[in-house]
Order: sequence, then structure tokens, then C-alpha cells
Amino acid sequence: MPAKKSAAQVGALHGFRSGLEDVNARFLAEWKVTVQYEEYDMTYTKPARIAKYTPDFILPNGIVVETKGRFLTDDRQKHILIKQQYPKLDLRFVFSNPNTRISKQSKTTYAMWCDTHGFLHAAKVIPQEWLAEPNDPERLEALSQILRKKPAKKGTSK
Repeated sequence: MPAKKSAAQVGALHGFRSGLEDVNARFLAEWKVTVQYEEYDMTYTKPARIAKYTPDFILPNGIVVETKGRFLTDDRQKHILIKQQYPKLDLRFVFSNPNTRISKQSKTTYAMWCDTHGFLHAAKVIPQEWLAEPNDPERLEALSQILRKKPAKKGTSK
């Protein structure tokens, strides 16, 4: 009997980097929400250099959704910089487990970190309420100013 594939391996089979991304893509498809996976790049400035961030999903109403299993220090620092540089961007997180602590030494969970830094968050899948939120012209304008379409990868049809 072949070994059971991990969630990340299953996600990779469908063109995603994680099982959580795959689950959320299927959820969006079920709800007939048309989004593209990692279709755009955003530039943001890290101290002393320009860096790129590729959001996982951008909902039709302009909400940017990042799915996270592990939420490392570099990720947290990056998202704080993005929030500071693009305050009108509506960036939200979906965690595999929002009650995971940010480190072994900390009592702070991913959810607590989001609450402290003003990010909305959810567990496992994108909440239907997020999908139902109306288009916000300010949010859409913020996106239009910072997104640029990624060039297509060779040999893919994403």
C-alpha cells in the first residue's frame, strides 16, 4: 500500500504550496468565487531593499487572504511592513491553527498576534462572511495602485 500523502504533497499536486492553500482554493470554487492563485506580486520596502510579496488569494471584493500553517518571524515582520506601507490594504489571514504559539518561549498565539497588529484572521477556511462583504472602492483602489501581474511560469496554466 502506498504511503499516505501529506496535505502539502496533495496541495503541490494541484499547483499549491500547501494543503491549506489547496483546501481554501477548493472552498472558493465550491462557493463559485473566481480568484486566481498567486497571480499578482506586490512590492514593499524592507529596510535597505525592495522586496516582493505574492499574496495567496485576492477575493473579488479586494480582500487579500494569506493562508498560513507556520507563521514565522520573517512572515510576521513582512506583514507588519506591508501594513505600514499600505495602510488601506485589507490583508487577512487563515491559519491551520490560530491557537499555535508564535514560538516555544512565547504565550502569544497567531490569533493574539493578529489581534494586536490589527489583522483579521480565521481558522482553516476563508469565512463566507468575508466573501459576502461588498466591494470597497478604497480597498480596490489600494490594490490597483500596488499590484502587478506576475509573468506566467513556463509550462503552467495557472
